[in-house]
Amino acid sequence: MRIPQSRCFRSRALSVVLMAALAFTASGCARSRASKGDLPYVARDVGTLYTAARTRLDQGQYKLAAALFDEVERQHPYSVWARRAQLMGAYSYYLDRDYTKSIESAQRFLSIHPGNRDAPYAYYLVALGYYEQINDVTRDQKITRQAQDALGELVRRYPNTRYAADARLKLDLVSDHLAGKEMEVGRFYEVRGQWLAATLRFRTVIDTYQTTTHVPEALMRLTECYLALGVPDEAQRAAAVLGANYAGSRWYERSYKLMEQHPAKAFAMATPGAIVPAGTHTSFPAGEGGGKPRAEAPGNTTPASPAGGAGATNNGGGTSGTAGTVPTPGAGTGGG
Repeated sequence: MRIPQSRCFRSRALSVVLMAALAFTASGCARSRASKGDLPYVARDVGTLYTAARTRLDQGQYKLAAALFDEVERQHPYSVWARRAQLMGAYSYYLDRDYTKSIESAQRFLSIHPGNRDAPYAYYLVALGYYEQINDVTRDQKITRQAQDALGELVRRYPNTRYAADARLKLDLVSDHLAGKEMEVGRFYEVRGQWLAATLRFRTVIDTYQTTTHVPEALMRLTECYLALGVPDEAQRAAAVLGANYAGSRWYERSYKLMEQHPAKAFAMATPGAIVPAGTHTSFPAGEGGGKPRAEAPGNTTPASPAGGAGATNNGGGTSGTAGTVPTPGAGTGGG
């Protein structure tokens, strides 16, 4: 049976169209893989692969270099070059600002080679990956805390390495950043009149981040909040700590003016059995059962004047705001 020529022509045309479609699909898949950074599997010796990766890295093609270093590990997982390629791949991802992949590569190296001599560098890359992603204080600080944990882990495990020295400096900056976040939230509450919530934030700065630059302002804000809450004794205590440690700062000048405008009041001693009017400021001597109300002793009721000189200065930058070490008003300062 003879097939008509027209039918043969249509069959050939259909075959050509199908082949073209398949070729287009294959090329599209190849482009898609290339766009994702995947390399086609081409068997090469480890020296060739590693040299090509280093060349790309030196040329600034960090993404391609990272892919080639990963290829070294994929094709030659048991070679001595594979271990080195893992770290170089993590470093290449870091230079490419792909911090997530950089952290993953460094952590994979640590999980496989925890006791390797290059482990401090892997910990350093993990810490840098988190550190470079720190957001401003108006954003969530989860990454900042992860950076703090990673830097602290590096310092704890390898305190005498050069990476630990840089990690200590970055830890100070991270602590200052976290303190800034607490101050941001505290000011937010204070502006809205939520004095107790603001007080808790400022106390966190003083107790947890004592060596940061935010402590003087935190003490001044505490003075404001305590006065607003109606506890002038606590305001006086915060101002006294501020004067003892940061007498030359503008925050102490502001707290001093506040305490001058709201001086503590002294009351006469109440007679035994007398009814003390509501709102009267009294205190009871320690150790007296039942207690007799006692007036506040007269004397210095405001912190030392900023112009009169300061008391002891804490050279460490922190505060002595812990229980039992808070200076009394007027103690260690000159000029009332």
